[in-house]
Amino acid sequence: MPHTSTEYNFRLKDWLLGFQTLFIAMGALVLVPLLTGMDPSVALFTAGTGTLMFQIITKGKIPVFLGSSFAFVPATLYGIQTWGLASTLCGLSLGGLVYFILALMIRWKGERFVHRLLPPIVTGPVIICIGLILAPVAIHMAMGRSGNGELQLFPENLSLVVAGVALLTTMLTRLFAYGRLKLIPILAGVIAGYIAALLLGMVDISPTEAAAWFQIPQFTTPTWHWQSVILIVPIAVISAIEHIGDIAAISAITKQNFIKDPGLHRSLMGDGLATIWASLIGGPPNTTYSEVTAGVAITKCYNPAIMTWACIAAILLAFIGKVGIFLQTIPTPVMGGILILLFGAIAVTGLNILVQAKEDLMKPRAMTIVGIILIIPIGGLSINAGDFALNGIGLGGIVGVLLNFFLPNSDAETQDLKQA
Repeated sequence: MPHTSTEYNFRLKDWLLGFQTLFIAMGALVLVPLLTGMDPSVALFTAGTGTLMFQIITKGKIPVFLGSSFAFVPATLYGIQTWGLASTLCGLSLGGLVYFILALMIRWKGERFVHRLLPPIVTGPVIICIGLILAPVAIHMAMGRSGNGELQLFPENLSLVVAGVALLTTMLTRLFAYGRLKLIPILAGVIAGYIAALLLGMVDISPTEAAAWFQIPQFTTPTWHWQSVILIVPIAVISAIEHIGDIAAISAITKQNFIKDPGLHRSLMGDGLATIWASLIGGPPNTTYSEVTAGVAITKCYNPAIMTWACIAAILLAFIGKVGIFLQTIPTPVMGGILILLFGAIAVTGLNILVQAKEDLMKPRAMTIVGIILIIPIGGLSINAGDFALNGIGLGGIVGVLLNFFLPNSDAETQDLKQA
């Protein structure tokens, strides 16, 4: 039976569920360091150890996995190319302090402040955007392209066959399998898709054969650089808003109020600590992974200890060269097929938040707030000032918060919101 209880229960037999969780996160987790020039093995290590830190701070109550954050990619890429990795890590590590500042504010103001600032009418569409804005990535990968669609990595027709096999296997396993097999639909889809790609000649295993069994990740420590701090620290505010959306999503999925217990201040501190830790040893900033949240929704395995198994797997893979390289041989169409379902599940979760809150979206106020939040990220609106850019989900979320503040239902509500 699915682990629908959110009580932490570490069991040896759950190792496969943890491995499946890492599979879900693997594509994005290693893609960020590959895009920015960082070491993927360091990213694996910092994701595993960072999530363990997060679990300690949040008392092991939230079933989430932390991985490389895409919000910092443009600034990180610019920083590394302009000042080098060590200098860029300075800005990334101080960016983690922003989470602590926000956590202290939330701790001071309390849960009421969070609900007033981020009601369902804001968090719902933000979560919908998380799924929809990632949709092109899934489609590009399913069609054999890179995630941004710029490179055609595999023939389109063969890619669609492989993506279809992976997606169909995941769907059928989720709907009709029995016993423990029902708990690993995503892993089953990955295996089936990989076999299909292997038969179609889309897999090159030579890098695995050439890789060493044991390797030490290329750790790097930061050096002080004030320009990278100015560039990167503001982005942490955007990433924090996405984090709040993810915590609201996992709360809705598990029907547990993690914003109240263990508290949003704890989850923000955990995310911030993981980001600081990663930046101190050469890894990309960490964030709660929407893909993993969607995987939890699909498998209904809410036991946070499964994330501990994912951490153990990530840490081990960081030092096992052949296994890490083997995972990187999984063709993009395999993960593309899986991500179609995962990203769709995220969007549906946001819709469900609005439904559960019984929001009347035809009211002018609700239509205005929800509509603008949806259009800004999906339409690609960006506000640029020199090297700083505010766009995507972060911009949509900030605008949504401001609209909710300045467009209240009544004068009484305005006063109530300001007092919160």
